[in-house]
Amino acid sequence: MALPATMKVLGLPLGLLAILFAAILSENSIQALLRYSRPCKARSYGALMADAFGEAGRIAVQLCIIINNVGILIVYIVIIGDVMSGTTGAGPHHTGVLEEWAGGRTWWNERVFVLFTTTVVILLPLSSFKHIDSLKWSSALSVALALVFVVITVAVALWKLVAGEIEWPRLTPDVHDTTSFWHLFTVVPVMVTAYICQHNVHPIANELEVSTEPSDLKMQKVVRDSLVLCTGIYLCTAMFAYLLFGEATSDDVLANFDTDLGIPFAHTIALIVRASYAVHIMLVFPLLHFSLRLNVDGLLFPKAHPLVHDNLRFVLLTGVLVGLIFIGSTLVPSIWVAFQFTGATASVCLAFIFPALILLKDKPKIATLKDKWEAWVMVILAVLSSVTAIASNILSSPLNSTKFETRAIQKIWWYLRIFIIG
Repeated sequence: MALPATMKVLGLPLGLLAILFAAILSENSIQALLRYSRPCKARSYGALMADAFGEAGRIAVQLCIIINNVGILIVYIVIIGDVMSGTTGAGPHHTGVLEEWAGGRTWWNERVFVLFTTTVVILLPLSSFKHIDSLKWSSALSVALALVFVVITVAVALWKLVAGEIEWPRLTPDVHDTTSFWHLFTVVPVMVTAYICQHNVHPIANELEVSTEPSDLKMQKVVRDSLVLCTGIYLCTAMFAYLLFGEATSDDVLANFDTDLGIPFAHTIALIVRASYAVHIMLVFPLLHFSLRLNVDGLLFPKAHPLVHDNLRFVLLTGVLVGLIFIGSTLVPSIWVAFQFTGATASVCLAFIFPALILLKDKPKIATLKDKWEAWVMVILAVLSSVTAIASNILSSPLNSTKFETRAIQKIWWYLRIFIIG
């Protein structure tokens, strides 16, 4: 949902090339993880890093996965809030679905209340499954709903393009001074976060069904097909959503669908787009939470029995993590803010730096000279772009949201008391 906004920063051609380049780098990093997992028989990302760099490597991976997943899960809930209750960040206010239905703001469509109810009634139960394969049908439905968004967005953009109602998009970055140049690097965290999946590679590979086809070959197919599917969705979303809304594209493009699209049945179509994607987010949430819970448990209780066999530990971890993520979502006014700092730190490490370091360490001695050159390029690009993005974000980030955060905390405490008493 933030990818169309990156087109506004980079311009359409460079933005689309950046999406493709991120996909290629992600493919290389994931294949490196799979290659090095076989010789050391690693069944997790942390075990692979521990084999290469000892206990410090395992802890570094787990910390990065925790930071990354918490950041993305907060983004998910912020998007749900944008869709259902309207935006709260800087810039123009975009109304939410419930706000439109009520004809204005009321207590039951207020953002914190909607997020609290969604978290307790939907997200918490979905996050309570002990096995990732229990989520296969909800995951499939979430992909279908994402495709609904893409198909509708493409169709509306093409309709308006044929009707001559779309302005010519900006083709080059708007660089007019030093600040605008450094601002270009703020797209890096969004691109990286879009393809972050390295922490889920091992759990999925471990649960692949046994067949006559070797599991590593099956996993290579899974990775390749997933990247092709995601890249196609990302390219269509970024290009056609940016064509549709132009320079008015919001950090969360779903928020733009509160406007009149200028086509027949525009209100109904916009409602379908927003509601279907909100459900998509709700169904994706437990997949990322599954990985988060495993890594928090591994970090806090490295020598305990497996989490699936300890009901009390499982329930406590699930409840505490979902609660903390909900609180975090009420303190972050925009998905761009969340992406910038998690995407430029933990996500970059997981996606590129750690796989490249494993390849450079080359403990099984299987790397070619070409592999090592690619690893050095990956590390250098990742470090330079991340440092630049973090510096640019610190310089340009608004730090005046104290009032918003105070009000959010007060509302959380009020709803929590009502929930406990009720």
